[in-house]
Amino acid sequence: RRPLLDRSVLSFQSAFLFPMNGNLTIGKAMRWWEKVTHPNMREVESAQDLAYSLLNAGDKLVVVDFFSPGCGGCRALHPKIAQFAERNPDVLFLQVNYEKHKSMCYSLHVHVLPFFRFYRGAQGRVSSFSCTNATIKKFKDALAKHSPDRCSLGPARGLEEAELLALAANRDLEFTYNEKPTLVPIAEAIQMEAASIGGPWMPLPAAATQPLTLGSENGSLIPSGR
Repeated sequence: RRPLLDRSVLSFQSAFLFPMNGNLTIGKAMRWWEKVTHPNMREVESAQDLAYSLLNAGDKLVVVDFFSPGCGGCRALHPKIAQFAERNPDVLFLQVNYEKHKSMCYSLHVHVLPFFRFYRGAQGRVSSFSCTNATIKKFKDALAKHSPDRCSLGPARGLEEAELLALAANRDLEFTYNEKPTLVPIAEAIQMEAASIGGPWMPLPAAATQPLTLGSENGSLIPSGR
């Protein structure tokens, strides 16, 4: 008779890695980043999702958490990050799975894990660092510094323009970005408009364009051509 397989072995295999179409897929038991979550925590679905989420956050502090399912440091740190999220319901925590978004992380120059970036309103990115359980103080300090209530002038800035351009240039991503028009200083704009042919500026009378000199008798200003 063929020996029966131990059910505990079967349950262990099904709970962790199991083949699907020739590829290894992460089982539910290994999705540790989904075990402890809060309403202000969610996983990013795409580069466009990340960019839109930052732009639509208003003046709210946004923490972008770059992690990998196989990263031991990420897994060990996750419960503490979840505690910070629970204590700071006004802070948005966005999770970026490195294994699902390698190309996006490459464009954003994320090469070490776990890695965090903080964004706040019109200031855009205000902090960027890597930390572990041993250096969790860096995370605490950044959260304390950038989370207090304050008024930010202007709309949320989101990703840096260089990052947006890098994402748009990445052929592996479905990401569109319309470059912002270049702002010209007002003095330069007036000069350009005045010098353009057919511009709105009316030509001065011929007499007014002649250089003026002081009269010899009464000190009045008279055209030098007289």
